[in-house]
Amino acid sequence: MITAILVINNQGKARVARFYNDVAVDRQKNIISNLFRIVSRRADDSCCCFAQDETLFGPDQKIIYRHFATLYFVFVADAAESELGVLDLIQVFVQVLDSCFENVCELDLIYHFDRVNYILDEIVMSGMVLETNAELVLTAIKETKKLESEGISFLGGLG
Repeated sequence: MITAILVINNQGKARVARFYNDVAVDRQKNIISNLFRIVSRRADDSCCCFAQDETLFGPDQKIIYRHFATLYFVFVADAAESELGVLDLIQVFVQVLDSCFENVCELDLIYHFDRVNYILDEIVMSGMVLETNAELVLTAIKETKKLESEGISFLGGLG
């Protein structure tokens, strides 16, 4: 199960923070700063995208991350999840974001947080992985956009 999904910028500010268990806000801030400290100190050219810190989540939790441009995509998962599977999941998430926003950047995550959260919900729900195929996720997003635009035109016709 996935415990947390975070997208953190190079300054350590969380742009997306999703915890799948009950974590107090002050503890979330502590977790975000510690995760940023862990992942930012590692060299980008290092092939290892895995870390562990038992003090943050416990002994059976793994930190899997990727650094793209100015953003760290960090997933925290338990021992039941495959590290390479989660790394692939990060790639799917970034690929879908890139397709939806055409070269996604940090500002897209800030100004379109509702769409980002919807995309994340299509991929992971309540800590369980729902979909790993980027094309299927993009299809679901396009169908939702189509329904939203039909709803707007339908309501606009009533007025």
